[in-house]
Amino acid sequence: MHVLKSGLDAVLKWASIILFAVLVGVVVWQVFTRQVIQDPATWTEEAARYTFVWLGFFAAALVFSERGHIAVDALVRLLPEAVQRVIAVLVQLAIIAFAGIVLIWGGWRAARGAMNQNLIALPFTVGQMYLVIPVTGVLVVVYALYHVIAVISRQEEAVEIDENPDVV
Repeated sequence: MHVLKSGLDAVLKWASIILFAVLVGVVVWQVFTRQVIQDPATWTEEAARYTFVWLGFFAAALVFSERGHIAVDALVRLLPEAVQRVIAVLVQLAIIAFAGIVLIWGGWRAARGAMNQNLIALPFTVGQMYLVIPVTGVLVVVYALYHVIAVISRQEEAVEIDENPDVV
């Protein structure tokens, strides 16, 4: 399972880097064509919007990989370790439920329902752009299952340890 997680991490990191570079390039081209050439490229606004959305979803999945999502665990830290582990597993199961229902099922329905809607300036459909939602949902489920197994097998701490507790 660790090999799968490491591979997904690498793919998501590179995808995020590439998408960010594409986003910067598209926005620079958009500004250049509008301000310098005085003939704005019509496709750049739509391309920038969807590139940003895909980048955001992939980066969010990568945050789940690192257990970097927001967690208010002040009370949980006061509990015994066994209870902390149970709560950590329950949190990951709640994440799996959310990702399964909202991202995978809901995202798939949204993508499927928009497959006939063409984008104005790009040769894609809205449904193809929405496919990032269920893909991200699957990634989040995989990462959450990884963390459930890691917490139960004591390969991870139940509560993340603050590396720099002085920073708010």
